[in-house]
Amino acid sequence: MIEAKIRKVGNSAVVTLSSEMLALLDAKEGDTLYAVRTDDGGLKLMMENPELQAALHAAEAVMDENRDLLQALA
Repeated sequence: MIEAKIRKVGNSAVVTLSSEMLALLDAKEGDTLYAVRTDDGGLKLMMENPELQAALHAAEAVMDENRDLLQALA
C-alpha cells in the first residue's frame, strides 16, 4: 500500500503522487488521470478515459456486426 497526503494549495486540495505511484500507473508529469468511483466506495485511477473506451468498444461492436454493409458503402 502506498500512502499519499492531501494538502491545501490556494483554494484547492491536492494529492501529490510519488514517483512510485507514477511508475505503477505508467504516468508522467503532464499526463491526465481519470478517477472512477468503485462499487466499494474507493477510487480507481486510470490513464485512459473510461467513458471514451466504452464508446470505442461499442462502436467496434457495431462495425463488426455490419462489416459487409460498411464495406459495400465504402
